[in-house]
Amino acid sequence: MVAVPKTNAMLICDYVITEHETGKKSLIGIFETISAGQFPVIHHAMSVYVKLTDANGSYRFQLDLVDLQNDQVLTKCEIPNELKISNPLKSSELVFNLHGLKFPHPGEYEFRIFANDRIFGQKGFVVNENKK
Repeated sequence: MVAVPKTNAMLICDYVITEHETGKKSLIGIFETISAGQFPVIHHAMSVYVKLTDANGSYRFQLDLVDLQNDQVLTKCEIPNELKISNPLKSSELVFNLHGLKFPHPGEYEFRIFANDRIFGQKGFVVNENKK
């Protein structure tokens, strides 16, 4: 049985820049709240950064966007290729670039990260309505 990874960090941001030479990641515009004037609303682009450890084996990673009002999965994103991680002491990083996410109403939402269909991390955030 392949070990389930542990999440060291899970952050939502506008976008992630990966430096070509070093592979270092810069997270731009970290946030936990989205504001909208009307609903449903489309959020055109965001990224989810996940730093994990204790992984050892082959993994298929999936990120789900969940509406916590009714526990409904709104979107599923997968890293297309299986990843092999051979050192559980080394940290690994995942970046999900998401486009055109639709939020049907104001409220609480959550990203859930899975390795081989087993959840190992969650990140909640709020979508607010701008009252005029």
